[in-house]
Amino acid sequence: LSKESGLWQGKVTVAEHLGSDTFLHLEVSGIGPITARTDGEFECRHGDTVFITPDDAKIHRFDDRGLAI
Repeated sequence: LSKESGLWQGKVTVAEHLGSDTFLHLEVSGIGPITARTDGEFECRHGDTVFITPDDAKIHRFDDRGLAI
């Protein structure tokens, strides 16, 4: 997760700062909604643009019915 560059660009719809973790709900153009977890020090707000480069070993994907792919 970065504010400068990455594979996908997303807009923050919700930022949940929970102490040691921050959960970001993102809308990624051409992909859809994504929830990303980062450390609690990552500063961002609703409407900010962030970049994400997923780790294929740690990504969980779901179809339009909510079933794991």
